[in-house]
Amino acid sequence: MTKYPITPDGLKKLQEELKRLKSVERPKVIEAIAEARGHGDISENAEYDAAKEHQAFLEKKIRDHENKIAKADVVDPAAMSTERVVFGLQVTVQDLDSGEEISYQIVGMDEADIAEKRISISSPVARALIGKTVGDVVQVQIPRGMRELEILGISNP
Repeated sequence: MTKYPITPDGLKKLQEELKRLKSVERPKVIEAIAEARGHGDISENAEYDAAKEHQAFLEKKIRDHENKIAKADVVDPAAMSTERVVFGLQVTVQDLDSGEEISYQIVGMDEADIAEKRISISSPVARALIGKTVGDVVQVQIPRGMRELEILGISNP
């Protein structure tokens, strides 16, 4: 079974979202289907078709969340050594071309949010940084082109 790396905060958010989907969204969809059925012939009922389609989408999302939770490999960044860049840690880098400094936390795919400076473990930047130490320089291809990043610091978030 393939493990799904996730931080404790990411797992909590995933569990909360699953609970919301089951306790709020699912009943709404069931109600919409019942209401659409009440309009008569379901063979030509666009509302019914839309509600059933939404139900299928919702059930798939619920299954996906349940599967991710079942396969979760919770990695607590607070317990990690900051000697090397690993999943869950905060990494401060400097773009050697622009001089810009930026910090990222390397997280699971569903936790990534560039606005909050959390990048996915599967992103090109994270893949280039994993295993490196302070002072290392990595080259990474990003949409703006090839960049050289120097690791300035590694810390627990």
